[in-house]
Amino acid sequence: MNSVLDRVEQALDGLRPYLATDGGNVRVAEITPEGVLKLEWEGACGACPMSPMTRAGLEDTVRRAVPEITAVEAK
Repeated sequence: MNSVLDRVEQALDGLRPYLATDGGNVRVAEITPEGVLKLEWEGACGACPMSPMTRAGLEDTVRRAVPEITAVEAK
């Protein structure tokens, strides 16, 4: 069975091409013992005014694929 991190990365890999079209990306900074996924924006995503909406979409996708994730935080 794949680890939680592996499954999170697989879920994010499905979204990364869309982020890349706007010059951005996201990387996993941490998964806490409580199941909080902490992400770091890279490239254009760090300054994008749409990042809160993007974070919500990432959270929805990741939580559906990895039910152990209880929340997603992005900085």
